Amino acid sequence: MNLTETVFQILGTAVVASPAILLAILGLSALLDRPLSETSISRITQAAVLFSLLPAIGILVLMLVVGTRYVPIELGDWVTIEDADLDFHFHLKFVFDRLSIPFLILSCVLCGVVGAFTRRYLHREQGYGRFFLYYAVFYCGMVTSSLAGTIETLFVGWEMVGLSSALLVAYFHERENPVRNGQRVWSIYRLSDAAFLIAAITMHHMTGEGDFGGLMSSGVWPEGTAAVNSSQALLVGTLMLIAAAGKSALFPFSGWLPRAMEGPTPSSAIFYGALSVHLGVYLLLRMSPLLEASLTLQLMVITLGAVSAVCGALMSRVQSDIKVSLAYASLTQVGIIVMEIGLGFRYLALIHIIGHASLRTMQLLRAPTLLRDYNELENALGARITERQSGWTRRLPPSVHRWAYRFGFDRGFMDIALDKFVVRPFLALFMTFDSLERQVTDLLSKEASRESDDAPLHPEESQRVA
Repeated sequence: MNLTETVFQILGTAVVASPAILLAILGLSALLDRPLSETSISRITQAAVLFSLLPAIGILVLMLVVGTRYVPIELGDWVTIEDADLDFHFHLKFVFDRLSIPFLILSCVLCGVVGAFTRRYLHREQGYGRFFLYYAVFYCGMVTSSLAGTIETLFVGWEMVGLSSALLVAYFHERENPVRNGQRVWSIYRLSDAAFLIAAITMHHMTGEGDFGGLMSSGVWPEGTAAVNSSQALLVGTLMLIAAAGKSALFPFSGWLPRAMEGPTPSSAIFYGALSVHLGVYLLLRMSPLLEASLTLQLMVITLGAVSAVCGALMSRVQSDIKVSLAYASLTQVGIIVMEIGLGFRYLALIHIIGHASLRTMQLLRAPTLLRDYNELENALGARITERQSGWTRRLPPSVHRWAYRFGFDRGFMDIALDKFVVRPFLALFMTFDSLERQVTDLLSKEASRESDDAPLHPEESQRVA
């Protein structure tokens, strides 16, 4: 190993180790019931972000000087299963290339900004330390996802981001709605994760490994081409598309997006305006050479992006809550980015992600003071600000206006459709199994064997049972 490779290895390890150390410090303080002061937590967090950002910039500069476009950092096999029919290894590999470095730097910068904002926003909040613990899980997951060189490594980061997202939605756990909405977000993420996991297993069966370089004939993004045929690309790509749709709240999973606004404003900004909502899109960008192997898959990506963008535009225009309106506005832009990926504009999509994430972070952090700013602007003008309808809106008949308003107000009927066509069939199936189990256990015990039936139900559950 020459000097340049050694420097790359040291800097790359520092980038990955810094968020892991932050998570270890905050996690151990919570486990040992030794809470740190607000100042200590804030300083440790900012230091961790800085010690990831500076080595990342150093790697970028060194890559430009040396003229390389691909720097792998391998930390060895952590799990190895060797068998006649199965050869699996969990290889921890991180990759610095033209896709991962911009997304990594974006993650570090925005996490640092939101961390500094949260220090004052949640000052003297009872759950201050808990917020930063979840924040550390998220930050570690984002760094892992950004740099993942294998699908298993990406899945680890993917899970950490999803877990921290659901926990922060339910941050105000003393109230009922945040907890229920957090469970809803987690259930959608579980569906997305299942598709991701099946895609990972399928990829292993097709290529024999989880390295993205094995699925693509080249590990250098974006020139890599898929090393699989059209039907295989369609299978893996469809599963990845479902995973991306669940994580980025694309159609038909957009219903969880307004529920996620139950969390504190800093988490709304960093998750659903900036980074987490773009993680599914990042997955599509990482797998973009796979899209070119199947025209059907490309059309599916373009269609999903277009439908999501239109739905987001309709829903954002009729919301009465500024955070929800901005969340749906984010969905519109994410849908457009997905269309750009489907059309093959990879660099344009990457630039769009960076610009949109930065803008939406600023808007969501400013959301609590928006009403005051709006009133000050009207006072300065001395009159109400009138809204003008666009020309194409005025040409639409009233019936279309009413339908579009109802569609947007009811959030595209997506929650209703998922409950009716996905949740209810599963519930009916499991209730059938539960009934059979009751009959068997009652027969064996010769008495009612379910003491849990006497437990009081939640009011909503009581109405459903009735």
